[in-house]
This record gives sequence, C-alpha cells and structure tokens, in this order.
Amino acid sequence: MKTRKSSPSSTDVEGPVPYATADEFLAAVHAGYASLSRQLKNIARHVEKSRDRLALEGIQEAARQCEVQPSAVVRFAKHFGFSGFTQMQALFRVGAVRQLAPNRDYQERIRDLVGAGKDSLSAAHIAHEVIGGSIDSLHALQRALPDAQFDAAVALMLDAPALWLVASRRAFPVGAYLAYALQHTAKPVHWLNGLGHMQQGQLRALLPGDLLIAVSFEPYAQETLEVAQAAVARGARLLAITDSQLSPLAAQAQATLLVQDGATFGFRSLTSTLALAQSLFLGLAYRLELAYEQKQPMTR
Repeated sequence: MKTRKSSPSSTDVEGPVPYATADEFLAAVHAGYASLSRQLKNIARHVEKSRDRLALEGIQEAARQCEVQPSAVVRFAKHFGFSGFTQMQALFRVGAVRQLAPNRDYQERIRDLVGAGKDSLSAAHIAHEVIGGSIDSLHALQRALPDAQFDAAVALMLDAPALWLVASRRAFPVGAYLAYALQHTAKPVHWLNGLGHMQQGQLRALLPGDLLIAVSFEPYAQETLEVAQAAVARGARLLAITDSQLSPLAAQAQATLLVQDGATFGFRSLTSTLALAQSLFLGLAYRLELAYEQKQPMTR
C-alpha cells in the first residue's frame, strides 16, 4: 500500500526548532549561501529581505515571490534543519505582530486599491499612496538602522584619503546626490558615473586605502559589481549601500548599510535610500568639522 505524499503546504512543526532566533537562522543562511543552488539562493534572498512579510504570507505566495515551485521552498527549509515551511515561518512570527502592523496595513491598502479598479484612481490619489509608501519605508529604516554599523561607515569615509562613488541604473540618482553633497567636504571625490563606459579607466587613479561607496539593489547592476570588484583588487575599501546581506556587494564590503524602499503600484521609490545617503554626508561633515575645531589653537 502506497503512502500518500503530503503537499508542501501541509508540513507540520513537530520536532525541535533548529535555531533559537530568526537572526541565528539568517546567520546560518549567510554562512551557507555560497554552496546553495541557484533556486535556493533566490529563496535565501527573499527570506533575508522579506522576513517581516514571510511571517504572514503562505508558502504559495513565498514561492511566487521567489519564482520557484512550493516544493523548492520546503527543500530550502529542510536544508537548514526545519521540518518544513511552517516550522521555518513560525520562527519569524515570534514578535512579528508589533513590527509588521504599519507595513502590512500599507500592503493591504494597495492590494485593495488596485483590486477596486486602478482606472478610476485620480492622480492626487496615486500621489498620496506614493507618499504614504515612502513614509512607511522611512519608518522601517529608522527602526532597523544599526547605530554601530552606521558609525563604522562614517568612520571609513573619514579615514579614507579619497572617496569614490559608483551607482548605476535605479541607484544612479543616489550617486549623483552623493557626488554633489560630498564635494562640500574637504575630501577628494570621484564619481564613476559611467559616461563613455570609462569606469575601468578612471579607476587607474584609485589608490590603496581609498574608499569606494557602491550603491546597488536587486537585480544588481553588473557594471557596479565589476567596478567594486576591481576597486577591491586594487586595495580600496568598500562601503556598500544595498538591500540584503546576501547582496554580492556585501560579501566584499568592510561596512554594509541595508535599505529597502517600498514599492507603490510596482514602482520602487528612493526616499529611504536618499535619506540614508544624506545622513552619511551629514555624519561625515560633522566629524570633519569637529576634527577641525579640535585642531584650532585656543584663543583667550
């Protein structure tokens, strides 16, 4: 007599939970990421970036987001010691209610709005939804910004003889803002803006100890990744502004700042990313001015 196979969504939570916290689990994912298959890497990135949403969404939605079959999500969970998807999800549900409420409410409003018929929306209504999504993203950044990591990023900028910037495609405006703002400091600033596709040639002036600030989000711009790899090979340090610890930039960086802007009607904003960039500039400018004041002779 053949036993019936259970569906991927019917896995139970019996057996010991292999990790004490979600952070402990994500650390294991980071450590084992390189050896995963392409499909499992897609799932790992989704889990790392969408841990709040994962606490509520079902296996079918998780699979759709990762562009894989539900069975692959179960395989991912079992690869890291869980009995199945449900047990892995339960780990993220601990304490999630308090953190999820603002972002989840916004997602539901958007889905209801689109489902009601987007053709009937006024331009002003769309504007309010875009602004609301940006506000939610800023709140999420404020809650999640790690103070020690941000201070370390500013310290890297302060210590570097010269600052280099690379940001392509959707991240291009972030590079433009940093190039504008950082020129108001005493630091030499080089913006690898891709004009004439001459980034690699411009990198010849980069010296060991210089700092490259690289900004990229999934799907990661290949030109940005190539510049980052070349700069690190030449002895530069790397500050990554990206959306995941599993980003190719994070693997090479001395400091990584994570930011995830919200999407409205499928279009992602740059509100939180630009706020983070402005914060970096102000943090550096303050540290430079403080150092200058401390060097001035005391007057009577």
